[in-house]
Amino acid sequence: MTKKSKPTVKAKSKAKTLYLVASGDLRLSANQTCQQAQADLEEKVTAAIEAEGFAVKRAHAYDRAKGHGFIDSQHLGMEVFRGIPKDAPVVVAEAVWQYSHHVLAGLSAHRGPILTVANWSGTWPGLVGMLNLNGSLTKAGVVYSTLWSEDFTDAYFLKGLRFWLSTGKIKHDTSHVKAWKKVKAPSAVANLGTRFAKEFRDRQQILGIFDEGCMGMYNAIIPDELLHRTGVFKERLSQSALYAKTLTVTDEEARAVYKWYLDQGLKFKFGAKEETDLTERQVLEQCKTYIAAVRIADEFGCAAIGIQYQQGLKDLLPASDLVEGTLNNVKRPPVYREGTQVELFKDEALPHFNEVDECAGLDGLVTYKLWRQLGFQPENTLHDIRWARHYKGAKLNAYVWVFEISGAVPPAHFAQGWRDAVSERQPPMYFRLGGGTLKGISKPGWVVWSRVFIADGGLHYDTGLAEVVTLPPEETEDRLRLTTSQWPIMHAVLQGITRDQMMARHKANHIQVVYAPDRAGARKGLYAKAAAMNELGLKVSICGNV
Repeated sequence: MTKKSKPTVKAKSKAKTLYLVASGDLRLSANQTCQQAQADLEEKVTAAIEAEGFAVKRAHAYDRAKGHGFIDSQHLGMEVFRGIPKDAPVVVAEAVWQYSHHVLAGLSAHRGPILTVANWSGTWPGLVGMLNLNGSLTKAGVVYSTLWSEDFTDAYFLKGLRFWLSTGKIKHDTSHVKAWKKVKAPSAVANLGTRFAKEFRDRQQILGIFDEGCMGMYNAIIPDELLHRTGVFKERLSQSALYAKTLTVTDEEARAVYKWYLDQGLKFKFGAKEETDLTERQVLEQCKTYIAAVRIADEFGCAAIGIQYQQGLKDLLPASDLVEGTLNNVKRPPVYREGTQVELFKDEALPHFNEVDECAGLDGLVTYKLWRQLGFQPENTLHDIRWARHYKGAKLNAYVWVFEISGAVPPAHFAQGWRDAVSERQPPMYFRLGGGTLKGISKPGWVVWSRVFIADGGLHYDTGLAEVVTLPPEETEDRLRLTTSQWPIMHAVLQGITRDQMMARHKANHIQVVYAPDRAGARKGLYAKAAAMNELGLKVSICGNV
């Protein structure tokens, strides 16, 4: 629960009826596909609440014409909340990815207790959607409580639910979080990070923003006045400009990028049907988008860029995931200033923050520059915190998280780089025009994970260590099958953080990761970056065992 004022009404003492809402996708096909999973979750959540003596009223009806029962727009969300008593308890139940801005207006004005609830499933990523909603509510200063469960009958869920029904709040264990000022970091490393941050801020750099607010992610937009204090500024760009720039890229230039991919060993899983398969035509369009993005970044002096890609651009071009993973890699196809042989960003990645997550953009840019200074491999990326389950084998007995994103992982995160990468077609449900991912299995090693988020009107920074482990092929394939098989995957073991602690604290669906040479290098990088973020004005917390 956020540290704001308590709800004005206690659920059990003032009301016997709870109102249930379900925020959904903007895309009709996604909502229709996910409807049954949502109905199953609501049935279980409702049964648990009713067993405690409360009635549950769904605040919006199933829409027979649309074929789903989700709130699928901001204006519908406002209409739904007009019909909910302002002091009534509200449960936001999520089995799937959802657009937070659909319900943010209603929740922001609500006075009664709010509970966000998600399933624990890789296939139906309600926990991903809920984490985004939690981050958005935290940024907005809205008081809420949160719970999650595999089947909504476990002791942890039921205990939390009963407490919320009685008091209108829930307190989770966050003892794994320690304020930076209480951490005894090596002075030499901390001083290095501080010096780096001062130079970073004084230099001033630009994030290229190809349309803000992807998929309703209010939490992913950093207010300009907060961002400027770090020495970073926005160049607001349009996805229509990116599309227009692709039209100026020649077929020969696109073919050169495609040939580079093939020469590096990238494998494409092609098929014959444009509607369902990846085709060479789609990949060549992605090659043009890659060239266009680099040229626009050069034109506007951007140090990093973020492409929204989910809305608007997907109706004009194939998915940009192959583009994004390529941009994040130091070793990538050369791009030349239009009409010249001047190579752009030579021997450098152009850090890309997936889905225009500006919190990840600031984090990724600082990481890239600092890791360069430390002499570490600088490629970094965000992932979705997709799901997790315990794995027990001959060499490993641990709770292993699935970190997964739609394709923006740099091949440097794979054991043999480009040779270990495969491009598969994005699911037609989301991408009518196709486009390939950049799929691979992240190599074993130590990573620093982190998240920039907004709370109490300021920028915050959480960080910790994780070990990326190797799982048997059959376990990896099962995890891919249960999540999204076309996407790159990382098997991560968080250090000193339980599942419930992570869910209670993390304020985003995304998590940033970067490799270090070994555990000692990861500790050095973590402390240096924490000191840097502190100097840049962020409130820094160290999470778990470091």
